[in-house]
Amino acid sequence: MTPPTPQALPSTPQALPSTPQAWAEVDLDAYRQNVRTLAALAPTAQLMTVVKADAYGHGLLPVARAAREAGADWIGVATLDEALALRAAGDEGPLLCWLAAPGADFAAAARADVEVTASSAEQLAEVLAAADVPSTQLKVDTGLGRNGAFGDQWTDLVAAAARAVEGGARITGVWSHLACADEPSHPANDAQEARFREAVAELEAAGVDPGLRHLANSAALMTRPSAHFDLVRAGIATYGLPPDPTMPHDVPLTPVMSLRARLAAVKRVPAGQGVSYGYRHVTQRETTLGLVPIGYGEGVHRAATGRASAFFAGRRVPVVGTICMDQMVVDLGDLPARRGDVVTLFGPGTAGEPTAVDWAVASGTIAYEVVTGLGGRIQLVHTHDHDPGGTR
Repeated sequence: MTPPTPQALPSTPQALPSTPQAWAEVDLDAYRQNVRTLAALAPTAQLMTVVKADAYGHGLLPVARAAREAGADWIGVATLDEALALRAAGDEGPLLCWLAAPGADFAAAARADVEVTASSAEQLAEVLAAADVPSTQLKVDTGLGRNGAFGDQWTDLVAAAARAVEGGARITGVWSHLACADEPSHPANDAQEARFREAVAELEAAGVDPGLRHLANSAALMTRPSAHFDLVRAGIATYGLPPDPTMPHDVPLTPVMSLRARLAAVKRVPAGQGVSYGYRHVTQRETTLGLVPIGYGEGVHRAATGRASAFFAGRRVPVVGTICMDQMVVDLGDLPARRGDVVTLFGPGTAGEPTAVDWAVASGTIAYEVVTGLGGRIQLVHTHDHDPGGTR
């Protein structure tokens, strides 16, 4: 396979080195199709695509553009810095961020027409003090035990929001996050949805229009229509990955990222040859070893040692020996191989190659961490960086 020519990530073309030795290939056509597929599951709700953490490692700006092209009504990010980066790149659509420590520049958010989230009365006061008429959403903790106003904190936030509305502030939404949506039958899902409805009713009783109500993440979007409300937030599923590999669903999604590298070395070795640190693997017969020039310095999990496989010349081949900081070894058997040949660590799985989920299982983690954690010397390469099909 011939490696693709790297493309610049920002809107303005920039030069990158000619031929990468390792790259994560991001198929934006697949991403756009996933967005459209997910939007169709909640036809009466607006769709927010989540692009936090550099679009789960897929590249913030190209993915956000593709989301808008596919018809995403909203884009969601965690931090204000992420939101302002999107605005600086020209994004003008509805945009929400939700994670801010004290001292966040809410005035900059207001100037950029970024909606922010208040998770306590204290935080709402910070937002109001930063701008004359900010657009703010309220977050209630319905049981996740993470961000959001919990118990009496919610009552305090509702009272503060009612006073703020009287003073001219705009409350544009109320939302929460599910803890166990990737386990559709878990009793926490019913409990959290019921608590969310109670929280919305409490806000309405205080005379505050809740605006957009949203609770569903990717898993609930796919399996729990009662949680769709006015808006659904699709994160991991837009990248073609399941919220949990055991979660039952029949939604046709295509993994967006493929991780590839060029073999840095190829050698024929005899039976009995130890491979990599600690000789965790010893060859059982004469074989060909290929050196893949990435490792845990690029976010490839060392925990996958002895458990992962790659794809070469149309076949799965085992990753053998300890995965190192910047290299790993694959056993190519008797397959013809040369330096510079391409090996695929994971991809969509359509040709039989391992997927990011396979690597997650091998590493004892989740697919989110496999794709989000990539970096170092791995270059992002975006294919199909223009959508001729328009929006949904």
